Amino acid sequence: MDRMLYVAMSGAKETTLSQATNANNLANTNTDGFQADLEQFRSMPVFGNGFPTRVYALSERPRTNFARGSFDHTGRDMDVAVNGDGWIAVRAPDGKEAYTRRGDLAVDVNGQLKTANGLPVMGNAGPIAVPEYEKLEVGADGTISIKPVGGAPTEIVVVDRVKLVNPLTGQLEKGLDGLIHLKGGGEAEADAKQRLAAGTLERSNVNAVDAMVNMIELSRRFEMQIKMMQTAEKVDESALTVMKG
Repeated sequence: MDRMLYVAMSGAKETTLSQATNANNLANTNTDGFQADLEQFRSMPVFGNGFPTRVYALSERPRTNFARGSFDHTGRDMDVAVNGDGWIAVRAPDGKEAYTRRGDLAVDVNGQLKTANGLPVMGNAGPIAVPEYEKLEVGADGTISIKPVGGAPTEIVVVDRVKLVNPLTGQLEKGLDGLIHLKGGGEAEADAKQRLAAGTLERSNVNAVDAMVNMIELSRRFEMQIKMMQTAEKVDESALTVMKG
């Protein structure tokens, strides 16, 4: 009976982990540039002394869905979307370079160009710093141009250029910080062929309907595992009753 209980217990545990991944995807349905996590179940035999007579379920995240999300025209000058398969380079919270397709940019009080979630945008030589300006434009090639405060109407100053990269998908992985990194660390080379679409944002590539259906399916699977554990308990109690009799 312990075998049945073990299989049901491991199944319930892994279903909970899978549900957490699915719930995270669903929670980020409206997060610009979010890349959904894929998950799957597979059977794993229990190895040890004797024959591998028990098999348990294993939930794993094999990869990230790198498909593009839908484009939404906002008309805001500092909203940009990568018009291709590339990425915008940003500085991750740990100080290393990472990549995102989130393009809702803004200049903070210190003049640093950041994404809406506070990540500094990388330029030719590090995070981009923008001096005081009357108007700012982001070119299709990532060039940051401003009209200086008090400058002539036709005066345009090029400040920096957003670092755009396009490494192979197989070289990328999503970190625990939700950003995309190169496998094994390191930094990708800038790709001058990449282009930005101004006044546009890329939305999350999460399909909300699929995520909801998956959530219902996982909930039913969890309930089934719990019922199996309850059944194992009842069978064990019946066996004890017979032995006492």
